[in-house]
Amino acid sequence: MPNMRPDKVAMPVQDPAVRITNFDEVALGYTPEMAVEEATRCLHCKHQPCVSGCPVNIHIPDFIEKVAQGEFEEAYKIISLTSTLPAICGRVCPQENQCEKVCVRGIKNEPVAIGRLERFVADYHREHNDTPFEKPKSNGHKVAIVGAGPAGLTCAGDLAKLGYQVTIFEALHVAGGVLMYGIPEFRLPKEIVQKEISHLKELGVEIITNFIVGRSDSIDSIMEEGYEAVFIGSGAGLPNFMGLQGENLIGVYSANEFLTRINLMKAYQEDSDTPVQHPTKCVVVGGGNVAMDAARCARRLGAEVHIVYRRSMEELPARKEEVEHAEEEGIIFDLLCNPVRVIGDDQGWCKQIECIRMELGEPDESGRRRPVPIEGSNFTIDIDCMIMAIGTSPNPLIRHTTKGLEVNRKGCFICDEDGLTSRENIYAGGDAVSGAATVINAMGAGKRAAAAIDKKLMGE
Repeated sequence: MPNMRPDKVAMPVQDPAVRITNFDEVALGYTPEMAVEEATRCLHCKHQPCVSGCPVNIHIPDFIEKVAQGEFEEAYKIISLTSTLPAICGRVCPQENQCEKVCVRGIKNEPVAIGRLERFVADYHREHNDTPFEKPKSNGHKVAIVGAGPAGLTCAGDLAKLGYQVTIFEALHVAGGVLMYGIPEFRLPKEIVQKEISHLKELGVEIITNFIVGRSDSIDSIMEEGYEAVFIGSGAGLPNFMGLQGENLIGVYSANEFLTRINLMKAYQEDSDTPVQHPTKCVVVGGGNVAMDAARCARRLGAEVHIVYRRSMEELPARKEEVEHAEEEGIIFDLLCNPVRVIGDDQGWCKQIECIRMELGEPDESGRRRPVPIEGSNFTIDIDCMIMAIGTSPNPLIRHTTKGLEVNRKGCFICDEDGLTSRENIYAGGDAVSGAATVINAMGAGKRAAAAIDKKLMGE
């Protein structure tokens, strides 16, 4: 009989008063006893809606059954059949909008904590099993991957398991993409990212860093070196701004720059080679996960932090868990507000942000109610730091240096459902196609492209 406990087993976390003083991981993870108890809540539905709700189609009831039996290594083997980065997905995937959203237990009570169980299994394997992955026999075909983020790593891993010689070309000095530069240490420890990447190297994947495709070499030149197909997983790293008066003042950051300095360059450490301003009063503009990450980083640097978002809490796109953690950490939510301009001092530093209050009108094309300014409601917030977290776009470098690659009006590559672009044997996926989205969606795109590349090169 399944355990009919109505709520999930709670995740142990650092106390908010303690965690705002450090960058250690907030969620501490399940113990084996907690994992087994949570796993027994699964009903093992015959139609398995959670599997179809997962972008990489993990065999969720099967691995959970092994957890309930205490067979954690067997559970890891099942997850690894379809997921290249389980320790990462268990931490940062929005399960509440995917697998857990369609969990039958969630109809009347809380769904099974699928993400927490995936994290537990991956962590258990990492801590108890040092057996390296076995490199498959080569099939004689070469594939190049542009970008070592979630999409590129997944595509590379799936192809390597099939015997392909895979080379990843990465612009930064370390592999991982947004997993390394975008997501804070307190949500995703970088040691875990690099451990997951080491498994790909065991499979034979070569990773060349400090290689900017479109500058170091072109895609066409790479293909002339014997690569029969290319997958572009270069992400969406070009930050968007609002075009406000004062956006170029000192102390105004894009979320990309701020988070890259914090996460990749460890700017919060006193001996960092790439320091970042330690603000006292900070405003973050935006309401997504990136805004939450930036706000929570600024809070850990000692700032009073305000999140300015033009809609209400109901429309906030960030994960519920991240919003709750931000509130626990003392971050102030100024909702139904929108920036008008940034005001500077005589030295060129930002000192205030002027905002206007909003009200929700009729729904827009996304289905959300459109925010409408309230005349005469302007007010100011004192600041010495402002972070713009209103989205990103793909870098135009690759499309400008590769003939025949079609893009849409936002600069995203146009592909078919398998990721094939307008150029033969050139595929793309992840944020470079969809615009800024989730890690797991990028992984799903990488998996689909890997399957299509294999089908094409094998002549099927």
